Amino acid sequence: MNTHPAPAGPDSGSGSSADPVRVLLSRHSTLCERAVDPLEIAAGLEAGGVTDRTVASCRHRDVFSLAEELYARAPRREDDAQARTPLPSSSPTPDSGTGTETGTASLAGSGHPDGGAGPTGPARGPVAARLLAGAVAFGLPLLPGLLCAGTLAWLVLLESAPPAVRAVVCAVGAGAVLGSGIAAVRAVPATSRAAGVRPRPFPVLPFLCVCWLIGYALYGDWLLRQLLGGGPEFPGTAPAPPPPGVPLGLALALAPAVWCARGFARGARRKLAGCRSLGEFSARVRPLLALAVCAFAISCPALQWGAHTLADGAYAGADGAYAGADGAYAGAEAVDVPAGPVFWATAAVLLLLFAALLLGAHGFRQAVRAGLLTACALEAAVLLSVPAARLPRLQVLSRPVEALAAHQGTASVPLAACGCAALVLLAYASVTLPRASAHHREAAPA
Repeated sequence: MNTHPAPAGPDSGSGSSADPVRVLLSRHSTLCERAVDPLEIAAGLEAGGVTDRTVASCRHRDVFSLAEELYARAPRREDDAQARTPLPSSSPTPDSGTGTETGTASLAGSGHPDGGAGPTGPARGPVAARLLAGAVAFGLPLLPGLLCAGTLAWLVLLESAPPAVRAVVCAVGAGAVLGSGIAAVRAVPATSRAAGVRPRPFPVLPFLCVCWLIGYALYGDWLLRQLLGGGPEFPGTAPAPPPPGVPLGLALALAPAVWCARGFARGARRKLAGCRSLGEFSARVRPLLALAVCAFAISCPALQWGAHTLADGAYAGADGAYAGADGAYAGAEAVDVPAGPVFWATAAVLLLLFAALLLGAHGFRQAVRAGLLTACALEAAVLLSVPAARLPRLQVLSRPVEALAAHQGTASVPLAACGCAALVLLAYASVTLPRASAHHREAAPA
């Protein structure tokens, strides 16, 4: 005997036209049929503009309980039945009105209590396997910094070797650092912005933008000096090596960036267990986001200081490798590198890349592309404006760059470009990442 009101089941028959839940179910049928847990439906409802007032009109206290009912009432597809969490054998049928409790259990994304594997979490394996997975997750972001430090150490040991040998060591080390960095970033759990999406493809455009930004951080100041001085002259002008602390600091900063991104994702997922409204969830997630950004922002100067202290000190003791406190580097010509602007310009690049990592891991790829492309375009425009000013009646193009380089140094260019782009992305993240729609996924981040 059915003692529940009509909205309790999909086959309620009469009065369906006045059932607001059925209207929502029809409007979001694809989302409800393909969802793997009620959280995904709640996030989709939020993204679709469903507010707390709409939830109240459906006779629910919050969007999560509404999502649980939609999850229980949605018709099951044959090909999606395998992917849904099976009900325990002792659970009543959906007609008994307890389907929402089952959805609540899957909301936290912690797997089945009996140890079975489900779409919301992997099965609990042996302790050794879990420890190994944790060690890999912790140690993989450290690999780029270790490889970069090893490459710099070999360059110090091979100071008397032929230039070709040192070039090979640099190339091999750069490739190893780049490959390990890609592996560490790709290991960051990414949010599926829609159910059933294919594995994320390799982000070619953001990858090229990151390569440009890192390349400019290493050699952009030298190139801008050459352009402002009337050069460079090819062939015959060899690029001056960057301060050794710059590449080491960039590689070391990948570890706290990945750890902070993973910690924020895990913390946001855990907050879902006790939240019963979208406003409450956003209020709990905002401090987590601020903590993650502040933790990375504090770690960047510390890592940069340590990298410059160790790497620059090691190169200062090698004949012909590093010329001492004045910042002159041996090579085709001595290059004056002011420590302060280079230090903060590198920090601005790292903050931009961290903001892009946070947004990209939660599915906001268009914002990432826009931010990275803007920074790259600003740097490229600065470099192109100097040779363009050599043309007749275009001398005015280089005057802002010349004034900026004369008063603040050439490192102020990446500081301004990357710093402004980072602030814009972080402001965008402060609005989008506290939303529940930014965190729904089939499995909680490990």
